[in-house]
Amino acid sequence: MKHGKKPHRKRVLIGAGVAAAVAAGTAGVLSANASETAPAAVTQASGKYLSRTNHLTISAATKAAQAALDAAKKENQRVSVAVVDRNGNTIVTLRGDGAGPQAYESAVKKAYTAVSWNAPTSELAKRLQQTPNLKDIPGTLFLGGGAPVDAKNAPIAGVGVAGAPSGDLDEKFAQAGVAALGR
Repeated sequence: MKHGKKPHRKRVLIGAGVAAAVAAGTAGVLSANASETAPAAVTQASGKYLSRTNHLTISAATKAAQAALDAAKKENQRVSVAVVDRNGNTIVTLRGDGAGPQAYESAVKKAYTAVSWNAPTSELAKRLQQTPNLKDIPGTLFLGGGAPVDAKNAPIAGVGVAGAPSGDLDEKFAQAGVAALGR
């Protein structure tokens, strides 16, 4: 009989071990699920703390940039184009064939300046006569070539063009990019 009791004890011990492991696993799953759902309930904000904003899609930003670049090509101008979002983050840039090395950074700054003030940069350049310290704001460039994109009278993006011989031309091409979004 001694021989017969050992297998029975082993079975009981193994069975108890399996039951303990299953119980521990179930408790672990329950505690993991409880901790996963608790923070979500705490972090949900009510509607009075939220606002909705409009943003250009990458597709729309690319369409605007390409339209600006195409307008410049038609006039044999070598430019760079940048489109930034409402926060001044670059969405897309296109460097035209033969554009100067300064054009890229200038296009980004013009786009940022246009969206920041929701005005063409040629208009903003005129304001420097009354408020010359505007030019000291980091990331801005008060030269013609930036045009804002708005939705419901609120700025949502900026198109900047740089590299043509004049700010007027740069701005003309930037406006062509903005106009492409209405088509």
